[in-house]
Amino acid sequence: MRFTLCNGVSLALVRSPIQKMPKVRLAGTVRGEKDPNREVRACLLYSLFSKGWDIYNSNGDQRISLSNIERKIIESDAFVFTPGATLEDLFKAVSVFVGYQTLDVNLSGKPTVLLNSDGSWDRLFTLLTHLNSLGTVKQNHTDYLLLAESPEEVLEILESTRREGLPSVGREKTVTNTMDSFEAPLPLDHEGNVCVFCSASIEDPAYLSDGYEFGKQLAQNRLGCVSGAGNSGIMGEVVRGSVDAGGWTGGSNVPHIIELEGLPVGLSSFWLMPDIYTRMQVMIRNSDAFVIFPGGSGTVQEMLALMIFKHQGHPSMIGKPVIIFNRKDANGESFWTPLIEMLGTWCDDGEFIVVDELCELIPAVQNLIAPSRIAVA
Repeated sequence: MRFTLCNGVSLALVRSPIQKMPKVRLAGTVRGEKDPNREVRACLLYSLFSKGWDIYNSNGDQRISLSNIERKIIESDAFVFTPGATLEDLFKAVSVFVGYQTLDVNLSGKPTVLLNSDGSWDRLFTLLTHLNSLGTVKQNHTDYLLLAESPEEVLEILESTRREGLPSVGREKTVTNTMDSFEAPLPLDHEGNVCVFCSASIEDPAYLSDGYEFGKQLAQNRLGCVSGAGNSGIMGEVVRGSVDAGGWTGGSNVPHIIELEGLPVGLSSFWLMPDIYTRMQVMIRNSDAFVIFPGGSGTVQEMLALMIFKHQGHPSMIGKPVIIFNRKDANGESFWTPLIEMLGTWCDDGEFIVVDELCELIPAVQNLIAPSRIAVA
């Protein structure tokens, strides 16, 4: 475009292309003017913006739900979690880690940094380290959830990770998903559905045997088995145990995870969902009780979702018990103790119960489902 000035001199203006700013989603909530982390957040906002980042959720007032979290991930180029971690923050951070593990294309190349200047993320890292030592988390979480101690370090990590990328999680797709949803009616003598959140990667025969036995016991007690519809690990064995005993089984999965793990044979109903969050939503909606079997970061993610829904008074969790199977291994080590200790910071007594022995699970489910159904009715 050319303009003529008053002295007859012409001036050509060259339009510069507008450069798209990378978008970082900032987690965490501002708890009023006396929030001790308010100053740290302000420094972080200044540092990010001055280095060319566009910032989502700068005021800490945006709400994330299971139905919108994948869209928020798609919109963002990076994720930063602030000090003062809440139950929802833990859920979102673990969800991002699970997305990396399951090769979610919407997370490809997007770094995640946790500003841990107050140590509020320590319990989560202790839990993930514990699960890594047990083999249910194959990857080192510190390679994907990147810790920083100051706003300046957050910027350094974001920039270096965007240049160098994230390490491979060491997984490859093994099958092509050709499944669609289908549904079979519940049996007439049905006593309720139990959702089993558990590992799809454990290969220890003792754990697999427990999964198969529990699936069988569900069927024998006229309880439906709801799962994440994975074909491997405990998840696959729970379904096989229920199917072999003639039980009703329902499951939900997403295309990119099916391509990693396949689907078990014999499901009565299957709900294909677009992402892991709506997958959890349909599993919760179709269940009357929840059992947390030994698992990995995905199982932690699911447990956190249940607790958040309980805190919110979400209709899909009213009157539904949650039971943690804190199984002891051959050395007497209890599987979920670090999870239980972490939840003690944010959860109240009675929001879940802990069972140590496999034989105690079915009685606990039956005892807790009956009064809850009366209360809801």
